[in-house]
Amino acid sequence: MPAASLDVRGLSAGYGPTVVLEDLSFSVPAGSRLSILGRNGMGKTTLLASLMGMTRRYGGEIRVDGSDIASAKSSERAMRGIGLVPQTRDIFRSLTVEENLLVGIKGRPRSVIEEAYEMFPRLKERRRNLGWQLSGGEQQMLSTARTILGRPSVLLLDEPLEGLAPVICDELMAAFSRLAASGEMTILLVEQRLESALDFADSVMILERGRIVWQGTSETLRSDHELVERYIGVGSLH
Repeated sequence: MPAASLDVRGLSAGYGPTVVLEDLSFSVPAGSRLSILGRNGMGKTTLLASLMGMTRRYGGEIRVDGSDIASAKSSERAMRGIGLVPQTRDIFRSLTVEENLLVGIKGRPRSVIEEAYEMFPRLKERRRNLGWQLSGGEQQMLSTARTILGRPSVLLLDEPLEGLAPVICDELMAAFSRLAASGEMTILLVEQRLESALDFADSVMILERGRIVWQGTSETLRSDHELVERYIGVGSLH
C-alpha cells in the first residue's frame, strides 16, 4: 500500500494508571520523514507503542489517511498499514533468518523475501542461521526487513541504531533513506544519534516529559545549539 498521512490529535496514553503522554497533537504528511527526539525517559518509545496500540489510551485520535484507528487493536493496525520495528528487535531466536522473514510477508508471495536480501545482502548470507546466532546488527537488519516485507504505509523505527557499530549504523540509515526516497512509506524515527536523525528527517519533534516542546525543520534545529542543549543535551551536535 502507498505511504499514508498520520494525524494525531489530543493523544494521552500510558501504562495502567500512569499517564506518560499528555495531549499530543502533530501531523506527518504522506511520504515524509519525522524524527522524534528528547532525552531518555521522555515518552518517545511510549509514543510509538501508542501509535501501534500497545499502551492504554486515555483520549485523543490517531488517524491514518483520515481514518481513525485509535480504538483498533495492534493486529488491526498492522493490517491497516502501521509497522513497528521495536527497540528490543523481537526476532524469533529459534527460527532461521528466512523463517523470520516469512512471518512478515502477510500473504504476499514467498519470492518477496528477495526484497529483504537485496536491501540487506548479509541476511542472504546468513539465511539458514538461527536468530540467536546473529550479531546485534544482523538482528536489527532482520527485524527491520521483516517489518518492511509487510509493506507498511507508516513505518515506526524505535532507536534502530542503539548499540551498533558505526558501519552497521551507516548501512541501516542508507536503507531507511532509500525507503523514504521511494515515497512508499511515511517514516517516524526515534533515535539518540542526533546527527543521524537530523540528516534523515524532513521535520523534527522534541518530547519533554510526555509533551511536545518543539516542532520544526531539521535545519532549524541543527542551527539552534541553545535549543539542542536545553532539550537534548550538551555536546549532542558536533
